[in-house]
Amino acid sequence: RCFYDQKILQKTFQEWKEWWTVCRERKLSFRAASHSRHLLHNLVFKAWRAYVCQQKGKRNKYYVAESHAKKQKLLRTWQHWLVYVDVQRTKHEMQAVALAFRERSCLRISWAVWRRRRYQNCTRHKMNVLALQHWAQSLQFRAWLQWRELYLYSRNDKQKETRAVTHHQHWQLKRCMEAWLGYVNLCRAKKHQNELAHEHHRSRIVRQCFFDWRLLWECKRRMRAHQKDTEKLAGRIALWRVFAHWKHYVVMCVEETRQWELAEKHYKQHLLVRALLRVRWKRLW
Repeated sequence: RCFYDQKILQKTFQEWKEWWTVCRERKLSFRAASHSRHLLHNLVFKAWRAYVCQQKGKRNKYYVAESHAKKQKLLRTWQHWLVYVDVQRTKHEMQAVALAFRERSCLRISWAVWRRRRYQNCTRHKMNVLALQHWAQSLQFRAWLQWRELYLYSRNDKQKETRAVTHHQHWQLKRCMEAWLGYVNLCRAKKHQNELAHEHHRSRIVRQCFFDWRLLWECKRRMRAHQKDTEKLAGRIALWRVFAHWKHYVVMCVEETRQWELAEKHYKQHLLVRALLRVRWKRLW
């Protein structure tokens, strides 16, 4: 009996030792699974942080490039505008010089014509006076009449000449005024065309900037939506993995519990059968 009790204690101790080893291995497996999950979470967090840093760097580079492009566009526009202003100033100066030269040339021609006619009139008047003095002695009355006629003729001629000079000056002034009005209208038309072109250019730049901003906003919105979808999908995948591990762990625990119960039941039945056999043998003996 002592030997039998000893053997039963040894078997019980061995079973308990195996059970304790199994429990220890189970704890170690739990710790390993927890450590692997923690390591995976750490790696996912590091990858996500690197991705966020990379996206932030790309966004900053894009902002710097966009600012540089806007500055370059403004600089080119300013340079073209300065060149245009210099050309317009040169044209205005050339037109002013040409108009002044034209006025001087017109006045010089009119002055030469008037001097020539004045010289002719003076010469004619002197010749008439000499003729009248030469014919005064013999034909005083006739000479007087002729002088009177010549005087009237010269006065009419002077009046006609004065009228002609006045008419020519008015005609020259009218031509100059028409040319100046045409030039003013042309300048106004050019200025209006330049304003329209500047307005069209500015509206086109504004429209292009708005289109670029809209495309950038759409791209950012899509990137944010994609990032949110990726984060949701990563969260779902992590939850699915955790649930799968938990389900596998529950199945293993249920299976282990069932096997443990079957082993315990089998062991109890085995002990009962052995006890019954021992009692039977004792009765037989």
